[in-house]
Amino acid sequence: MSTFTMLLPFGPQHPMLHEPAHFKFEVDGETVVNVTPYLNYVHRGIEKLLENRTYVQGLYVAARVCGICNPSHTNAFVAAVEEAMGIEPPPRAKYLRVVTQEIHRIQSHLILLAVAAEEMGFNSLFMLIWRDRERILRLIEAITGGRVMQSYDRIGGVYRDINDILAERVIKELSEMRNRVIQYRKVFSEDPIVRRRTVDVGVLKTAEMVRLGGVGPFARASAVDYDVRRDHRSNHVAYDEVPFNVITREECDVWARLIARVDETLECINMIEYALKHMPSGAIRYRAPRAAPKGAEGIGRVEAPRGELVHHTISDGQRPYRHRIRTPSFANVFPAAKAHIGYSIADIPMIYVSWDPCFSCLARVTLVDIRSGTAKVISGEELRREARRRWEK
Repeated sequence: MSTFTMLLPFGPQHPMLHEPAHFKFEVDGETVVNVTPYLNYVHRGIEKLLENRTYVQGLYVAARVCGICNPSHTNAFVAAVEEAMGIEPPPRAKYLRVVTQEIHRIQSHLILLAVAAEEMGFNSLFMLIWRDRERILRLIEAITGGRVMQSYDRIGGVYRDINDILAERVIKELSEMRNRVIQYRKVFSEDPIVRRRTVDVGVLKTAEMVRLGGVGPFARASAVDYDVRRDHRSNHVAYDEVPFNVITREECDVWARLIARVDETLECINMIEYALKHMPSGAIRYRAPRAAPKGAEGIGRVEAPRGELVHHTISDGQRPYRHRIRTPSFANVFPAAKAHIGYSIADIPMIYVSWDPCFSCLARVTLVDIRSGTAKVISGEELRREARRRWEK
């Protein structure tokens, strides 16, 4: 490190904060030259908790890995357990799982788009997108019974059906939302301020993304044509029966990541409408055994909103002997760190937001001048203002 390089510790570290992460930025002038991520400041021991509970009890633990995408964790968990038990859910349950997975993908993507708008100073756009997310949450509550935590999937099926009246309501509201999402896409595509803040910023080419193991919309925005829903056929959800397009972009920058999520939101609406209109009749759940046979293994792979999520379970005959979880945010940490290198301090907020990490908001930044030894602590809001000021020039 040269004497003209500064260290920029970025992010909260206190264990009282939700999911804290710390990124240390080495800065030469205003240019980021290296990024080192520090993780696991709060390790909750979810995998060990699962080893001390039955599979039925473990379902509710798995749902609490993440509040925003908890349906993805319950879906991956039950898929792994069902594989270990050698069972499949009823056809109707497979379609219902598609509906709940995709409607949660919509609300997750809307969070990212709203936060990105706020980071650029588009407070009105932030509120408009947030209003639509609230409408999605109300639909989720009507379908599953819960706004945030649902545990909708069950081993052998799902716990709640969708009647014709509710299906018509969902189709009607999503059809109305489609028009608004198209308008959001126009703003993100054409607004000159958005383009100045996002085009050719945080570029990570396809080969580098693949080398570093990126997943989800973050990787697909760098032309990585991979989606668990299409590329790994599952007997536990009906993605092989619901037509959809995998959204990829060639630009490999922040703008591409935002547009990819807008387009995925539109694709999710199409998938939900198709699933509800072609839903097979019949049971929503089969009776499942209390446990998997001793030594039985199962892997559940799900395309969560942020990318590939994997649950791997091994049974001891009563409960998991070992249960391993690999989340998409963990896979994306290192390509995301690489995406910052060569760009300005003012670009950090938008690059960080664009990979949609499942961490708490970054609360402060510490600038350390290696030559003088002085340090300056600024808040995340001050960093946003500085970024906006730089791009207004």
